[in-house]
Amino acid sequence: MLKMMTFFQGLPGQQTVPGVPDLPTSSQKLPPASEVESEASMSEASSEDLVPPQEAKGAPHRDEEEATKKKKKKRPKGLANVFSVFTKGRKKKGQPSSAQPEGQPESQPEPSGPLPTAEELKADLERGRLEAARPLLVLERELQAAAAAGGESAEELVRRQSKVEALYALLRHQVLGLLLRPLDVAPERLRQALAVLTEQEREDRRAAAAAAAGGSGALVAARPRRWLQLWRRGVEEAAEERLGRRPAAGAEGLSEAERTFLHMGRTMKEDLEAVVERLKPLFPAELDVVAAYAESYHRHFAAQLAAMAQFELCERDTYMLLVWVQNLYPNDIINSPKLAGELQRLRLGSLLPPRQIRLLEATFLSNEMTSVKELMARALELECQRWARDVAPQRLDSHCHSELAIDIIQIVSQGQAKAESITLDLGTQIKQMLLLELATFLRSYQRAFDEFLERGKQLRNYRANVIANINNCLSFRTAMQQKWQTQDLPGHLLGPLSELKSHGFDTLLQSLFGDLKPLFKRFTQTRWAAPAQTLEEIISTVGERLPEFSELHDCFREASREGGELPTGDGSRVPARSPPRSSWRLYTCTW
Repeated sequence: MLKMMTFFQGLPGQQTVPGVPDLPTSSQKLPPASEVESEASMSEASSEDLVPPQEAKGAPHRDEEEATKKKKKKRPKGLANVFSVFTKGRKKKGQPSSAQPEGQPESQPEPSGPLPTAEELKADLERGRLEAARPLLVLERELQAAAAAGGESAEELVRRQSKVEALYALLRHQVLGLLLRPLDVAPERLRQALAVLTEQEREDRRAAAAAAAGGSGALVAARPRRWLQLWRRGVEEAAEERLGRRPAAGAEGLSEAERTFLHMGRTMKEDLEAVVERLKPLFPAELDVVAAYAESYHRHFAAQLAAMAQFELCERDTYMLLVWVQNLYPNDIINSPKLAGELQRLRLGSLLPPRQIRLLEATFLSNEMTSVKELMARALELECQRWARDVAPQRLDSHCHSELAIDIIQIVSQGQAKAESITLDLGTQIKQMLLLELATFLRSYQRAFDEFLERGKQLRNYRANVIANINNCLSFRTAMQQKWQTQDLPGHLLGPLSELKSHGFDTLLQSLFGDLKPLFKRFTQTRWAAPAQTLEEIISTVGERLPEFSELHDCFREASREGGELPTGDGSRVPARSPPRSSWRLYTCTW
């Protein structure tokens, strides 16, 4: 099975992708928040909205120095209590964090300072001080209380709400900006942003419950703000941006689709490993940061592959797409050691639907069998051309040798290995198809050899090439037995080889039998004992031809030191009346 990292490292020129996600910065444009239309409309308020209009007589001045001098309008004690954790953006040792953990009561400690003004909150938020989130929430609740009491005009309520929403726009920009580039942020800073997000989600639920009991009067409904949805949408965009980057150049020998698959697979694996190792310990469990990123990457990966599958892919790209869908993605990403424990519980599923996978597999099998057939035909054509050009065969260990069997078995083995690299089941399917195609090839090989036996008798290397092809029968048989781990090969594979070998032996022995025929006839007509002279002539005739047959493999030579049968030249055999000498060797086929 292909292993993803080995495959990655083995590709030439492929650049290493950093192991941490390059997530969007806070300046990245967030998607339109249609779910929070009221907040979006209020966020357009300018900075002047945060300054109280001059005609608003009776309203206390927000400057700290004037507040110390006048203090004409005393703030409600309950509202002042919430600012005990703020002292101009600094937090005293031992004080609680700026956001309450889930499930804690909303009661606040005693105040340690005055309530920040809207201008102070704006300044804090522009400096990135997330401690301003809590007093901003108090301003929002104070506004809601005023609207419920009905003591202020609708115009005044809308003006105050405009300020609150403008501040929330700043806060949202800060919080989501941090959460969408989490690996660039200090852990404590990230925890602050997460605390604000969690508090806002809790306030959304509280506001929804309050809205179900009664309306908000003159106020525009600003909640639920759905910052959690905005964060998840930002994660989705980050995954799309990361996987959609152009693959690094320099991977020689790879098609555009292969480079794309490689880039997406490597990026997804390395980014999710960073999420599991570095972000999961910091994020609250209810946010399930691993699921947010994994599902986003999976959806975009699947969408990219589905789009590619719609086009007519070449043979190579069809194979690579199936390898990623059926092998590399489930085995080397989903079930990789660092990710398996997290991703298996998510049940992300396959990158393509089963029906589309079956269609691609059928296309792959058709392409592969066409390729195998063409390669086999080409190998046989080259072999026949060598015969026709009277090229002498190679010698291997003093035997005539042909590379045809090696080439054909290699073609078959590569086809099966490619299918098995997708799935073992697909390898089983193609094995039966390859065996049938191999049998068809062997019949073509046997017919081509028979034509050569008839037409090539005048060639100088005729007999040497005949011997090489007889030896080829052993090479084919041995290779097939080793390939499929069996000694019992089917008859449709052995039949053509047996005929080829038999016809080759007949051709080699034809001239020898012509010389021996009259000698054997004289030898068998002797009733009581073989004349010594006739026997010597037989041995001498055979001895002259022995060197030529030494280029056959040993299994095609049978020693007959203890009698046996002798050929008569007309295809029949007769028992030997006396054992031949120790130098006698009779060439027959043992299988």
